[in-house]
Amino acid sequence: MTTLDQTTEISCPPTDLWSDEPPLESDLHLQQIILLLACLDWLWQEKTDYYASGNLTIYYNEEQLKKRDFCGPDFFVVLDTQKRPRKSWVVWGEGGKYPNVIIEILSDSTANVDRTRKKDLYQNTFRTPDYFWFDPNTLEFEGFNLINGQYQPITPNEQGYLWSEQLGLYLGILDVKLRYFTTEGELVPTPQESALQERLAKEQEKLAKEEERRAKEESQRREVILAQKLRELGINPDEIV
Repeated sequence: MTTLDQTTEISCPPTDLWSDEPPLESDLHLQQIILLLACLDWLWQEKTDYYASGNLTIYYNEEQLKKRDFCGPDFFVVLDTQKRPRKSWVVWGEGGKYPNVIIEILSDSTANVDRTRKKDLYQNTFRTPDYFWFDPNTLEFEGFNLINGQYQPITPNEQGYLWSEQLGLYLGILDVKLRYFTTEGELVPTPQESALQERLAKEQEKLAKEEERRAKEESQRREVILAQKLRELGINPDEIV
């Protein structure tokens, strides 16, 4: 049996790596990524065991580092991990975890790669269970689920939404944006939309209470008028059953 010389240096790839992604193609891409992040963070605000990010490099092997063949999905979610800020996602520094869900936002310059080379990478290397792509210009929307090692198209429901088993949510298009929907088909709001809904609900409750107060006052006014008329007729309203 041989033993390592104590002076022998063991080379380990770094884990504290900065993301190295190109700028996003358009404002539509940026807005879509922010929307996906904001809605998921609002929905899962009590959860601390996931990580979601966008346009962030995923480092997955040393060969990739040497060739500078960087890969950064437009949006991805990793489950069962610590929710904290990161410079990038370094697989060997995260217990070997790859994304559970990836969404690519298509553009003229990236669509072919997203449909082919990246799809193969996510299927064969990342083994990412749920992969979607969405084009904010043409509204092309496709989704795939990893079954027996191969991506199979996800069948849309009656509303055209695609189910993500990993997220426990539907993904669908609303007002030319890709949005999340619950199992009941309800839209997952942004924090701003949620705040607006809450404010409108409070205003409606206030209006309902005001209407109830006015109705009660009107009923009391009518009772007073009726009592006065009965007394004018010589009838004691208190004796009426």
